[in-house]
Amino acid sequence: MQYRKDKYGRDISILGYGCMRFTGAGPLIDLDKAEREIREAIEGGVNYFDTAYVYPGSEAALGTVLERLHARDRVYIATKLPHYRVRRKEDIDRIFEEELKRLKTDHIDYYLLHMMNDVKSLDRLRGFGIEEWIRRKKESGAISNIGFSYHGNSDMFMKLLDAYDWDFCQIQYNYLDADTQAGTAGLRYAFEKGVPVIIMEPLRGGRLARLPKEAERLMERHSVKRSPAEWGFRWLWEQQEICCVLSGMNSLEMVRENMRAASEVRIGELTEEDHEMLKAAARVLRQKTKVPCTGCRYCMPCPHGTDIPGIFSAYNDFYGEGWFQGLKAYYMCTALRKDSTGASSCVQCGLCETHCPQNIAIREELKKAAAVLENPLYRIFRAIAMRFVHY
Repeated sequence: MQYRKDKYGRDISILGYGCMRFTGAGPLIDLDKAEREIREAIEGGVNYFDTAYVYPGSEAALGTVLERLHARDRVYIATKLPHYRVRRKEDIDRIFEEELKRLKTDHIDYYLLHMMNDVKSLDRLRGFGIEEWIRRKKESGAISNIGFSYHGNSDMFMKLLDAYDWDFCQIQYNYLDADTQAGTAGLRYAFEKGVPVIIMEPLRGGRLARLPKEAERLMERHSVKRSPAEWGFRWLWEQQEICCVLSGMNSLEMVRENMRAASEVRIGELTEEDHEMLKAAARVLRQKTKVPCTGCRYCMPCPHGTDIPGIFSAYNDFYGEGWFQGLKAYYMCTALRKDSTGASSCVQCGLCETHCPQNIAIREELKKAAAVLENPLYRIFRAIAMRFVHY
C-alpha cells in the first residue's frame, strides 16, 4: 500500500474504504462478510474508512466490525454531519453523539459537513455556532480534522475552500467528471491551498467498471491491458493532487484487486496514448448515459415505493448495453412485486430531488424512462408475472 500525507503530516492510504456499499442495508448488512472484507483491507494497509450518518446502518456496522477486530487504533474514521438535518443548534451535538455511539468510539479522525454545496449553507451553520463548536471539539480531541464533501461546480467549490480554514475536502471526481463537478480546476486549486482532497465516486457508481461495448473495445485494443475499473483508479492515483481515493468494496476479490493496483501505481505514469484512450472511452459513455445517476441512494426510500436508482440503472443499460439488457434489468427490479416500483409509480412529489447530489431532474427523467421501458413487451411480461407470483 502507498500513502500520501494529510494536512498535518499523517499517512493516509491512497486507497480508502467507502462504507456506503456494504452488502445489505440497515439492520440487514451482512456483518460477517463486511468483517472479512475490512480485515483484508486493514491487513493490506488500508487505513481510511469513510461512512456517514445517513448511510443506512453503515456507521453502526463499521463500529461493530472495528470492535470485533480490535482495530480502532489502526484506522482513521471519516464520517459526516448532515447539515440539511440541522434545524437548531442542539441538533449538531445530538447527531455527533449518536455517531460516536454508533461507531463505538470517542473521537472522529476526519469529520465532514455532508453535501456542503454552497457558501450559503455554511453561513446557515455559522448561525448555529458551528465554528465555535468545531473549535471546542478539536481542542477536546473529539474531532481531529474538519472538512466538507461537495457536489457542485468548480466556481462554488473554490469559494467554499476560501470561506473557512479547512483541513481536507471530498469531491466527486473521475475521468468522466474531469470537467464537471469540482473538476480538475477545483482539485488543483485545493492542492495549491494545501487542502488534501479525498475522491468519491471514482467509478461513477460503477458505470466506469461496466462500460458499453464500444468503450470496452477501445481498452481491449489498447497496448496496455487493464480492467476498466483499474484504468479508472490509476487515472486518479497518478495525479499528485489526490490524497486518497474511496472505493465501495464489497467483495474480497475487489479489495485484493484494488490493493494490488494501489501498490503498483506511480504519479504521472499514464502516457499520452493512455489519456487519449480514456478520453475516447468517456465520449462513448457520455453518448450512452441518459441519466448521470451514481446509485448513491440518497433519494431513497421513496415514500411511494419507486425504485429510482434501479430504474435509472436499467434505463442507462437500455442505451448502453442494448434493449434486451435494459428491459431485463427493469423487469427484475420492478415487475416481480405486487405494488409497482416502476417509473410510472412516481407521484411527482419531488422529495427525492432535494436529496440528489447530482442535481438530477428525477421527476422528468422518470417520465422519460417510463415512456421507454414500460413498453408493450414489458407490460405483457409483468401481467404474466402477476399471475404466478404469490405474496
